[in-house]
Amino acid sequence: MDTTTAPPTDAPPPPPVFDKGAPKAKKQLGDRIFLGLSRGSGITLLVIMAAIAAFLTYRAMLAISKDETNFLTTFEWNPQGEPVSFGIAVLAFGTVVSSIIAMVIAVPIAIGIALFISHFAPRRLAAPIAYLVDLLAAVPSIIYGLWGAVFLVPYLDGLNKWLDEYFGWTYIFDKTNEGIARNLFTVGILLAIMILPIITNVIREVFLQSPKMIEEAALALGATRWEVIRMAVIPFGRSGIISASMLGLGRALGETMAVAVVLSPSFLLSFHILDAGGGTFAQNIAAKFNEANGFGRDALIASGLVLFIITLLVNGAARAIIARRKEYSGANA
Repeated sequence: MDTTTAPPTDAPPPPPVFDKGAPKAKKQLGDRIFLGLSRGSGITLLVIMAAIAAFLTYRAMLAISKDETNFLTTFEWNPQGEPVSFGIAVLAFGTVVSSIIAMVIAVPIAIGIALFISHFAPRRLAAPIAYLVDLLAAVPSIIYGLWGAVFLVPYLDGLNKWLDEYFGWTYIFDKTNEGIARNLFTVGILLAIMILPIITNVIREVFLQSPKMIEEAALALGATRWEVIRMAVIPFGRSGIISASMLGLGRALGETMAVAVVLSPSFLLSFHILDAGGGTFAQNIAAKFNEANGFGRDALIASGLVLFIITLLVNGAARAIIARRKEYSGANA
């Protein structure tokens, strides 16, 4: 008597066996064209970046080799004088300080606006506000500069005096001269207004992509609206917040015309941000490029190389931070 039992009819079929030696499917013509265009675009971008870096480095070396002082620590810009003397200490300080002020002001406000548009405002109100934010991002920088010089500078004089009176003990807000508010603090506020739409738009789109199922589950468990945002929305959008902040920081570092219109340039390094004066890389290049001779332009290009390196370092740091926090990216949610 045969006691063997037949396999159950509902058993899953065996996995398919693929012939490794079988020829691969031939790519369509459109796929090959698209792949070639994508690779070509990426390579073209790398070539352009390398060409810019090589040009800046070559022209910068021509100027630095003839500098009779220390390019990194000199508080003077006189490449056409005798002796030749120019340095980026004041420019680097002004660029970094004004950008930090702008980020401290803009990022929290941008997060609040993005949360209001994406999670609090009614749809009829959210759409017009988002449209206005988009319009602010399209305003030319020279318009911001003119508005800052005509309107912002006079009205910030009272704020500067108030900060000096109540926070002058911090040294940073200690106003040591009676000049008008054409200082790094005013530049930082103006830059914050300029980068606010960019940061807000990116963060808003990230918050809108947060998983609705997680938010609804948290609400069903009794979480408040703020707890849902704190535990579900913000962790999900953390990498987007960092990316948006770095994008805004890149514009703040390289902003030219608005800063040139508002700031009273000087090469006096001062940690009193309410004192008139200061300078940034972009503002100095825009102000002195036309009147500079060949060597003077090489010196300006040398300062541009430093700004180029700072921008690359900032973006590289942002990419490193995002790569370390992949668990918060939308792709892994």
